Amino acid sequence: MHVLIFGGAGFVGLNIAQGLLERGHAATIFDAAGLPAAAQRALAPYRERLHLVQGDVTDASAVAAAVASGCDAVVLGAAITAGPERDAADPERILAVNLLAQVPILQAARGSGIRRVINLSSAASYGDSGQRFAVLEETMPCEPVSLYAITKFASERVAARLSDLWQTDVISVRLSAVFGPFERAGGVRDTPSPQALIAACCARNAPALLNEPGDKDWVYAVDVADAICRLLEAERPQHRLYNISNAAMFTAEAWGRAFAQGRSGFVCRLAEQGEAPTVPVFAPNRGRLSTTRLAEEFGWRARFDCAASAEHFGRWFDQHGRD
Repeated sequence: MHVLIFGGAGFVGLNIAQGLLERGHAATIFDAAGLPAAAQRALAPYRERLHLVQGDVTDASAVAAAVASGCDAVVLGAAITAGPERDAADPERILAVNLLAQVPILQAARGSGIRRVINLSSAASYGDSGQRFAVLEETMPCEPVSLYAITKFASERVAARLSDLWQTDVISVRLSAVFGPFERAGGVRDTPSPQALIAACCARNAPALLNEPGDKDWVYAVDVADAICRLLEAERPQHRLYNISNAAMFTAEAWGRAFAQGRSGFVCRLAEQGEAPTVPVFAPNRGRLSTTRLAEEFGWRARFDCAASAEHFGRWFDQHGRD
């Protein structure tokens, strides 16, 4: 398979690309940003099956050209993960990237006979309703609030409607709170994971002091990539919407303590009274995303719990993550 990943230089896109390449597929990364140094090193063994296209996802002609160049499937992952300040200051750009760019991509995919499109949505789609339930099923009502959440939920509905009208294969996935390799500071992600901020503290030899424990169904980006690859490879998925999450709830603080083991002098803990936190936890509290659909249909379950993800990420960080 040859998969075109819009927003592919983002950390989720890079994990998906690596997962595809490790399975023997080819991947084209379409992004306004270039590959970070860590990705250049990590993906170097697959350079013959890895293609890069630098372009703006809101440029319909560039999108059409990328799709027409030849691919079997598309992952729609370009997004601005905006905080309240950007919501207020630049709503037009958020809407343009997160929602309005979707239709030209779907049109181009339809015209080129693309077999499947995967639309990366978010647990943020549940919005306020996510705080009222312990477990969130795909069938539950959504009450998105932020522009990021609103655009993600709208992207699911637009994809479903056009898929019905055009008889095309478009699947949306709601990602839980994702963290893992390749996550970095950038111009489109206002709310980085606490795990990424903990690693950044370690890289600069500073203590990681969290403002709260951060108890959540954190999902490791490698697990997300595995789920996306399975959906791309499946002959005929039964649903058009799947949650991707982790049944093993844990806190960002516990993860940070596990990551700190073996790193002499590095401290990760909750900030004490009078101390300024260095690691804010942005993701709001909500119920855990159910992954019953993926488990029953594909036998998929997240492999990385707190300890396993800290150990795996620690090895990746020591090799690639100190830039």
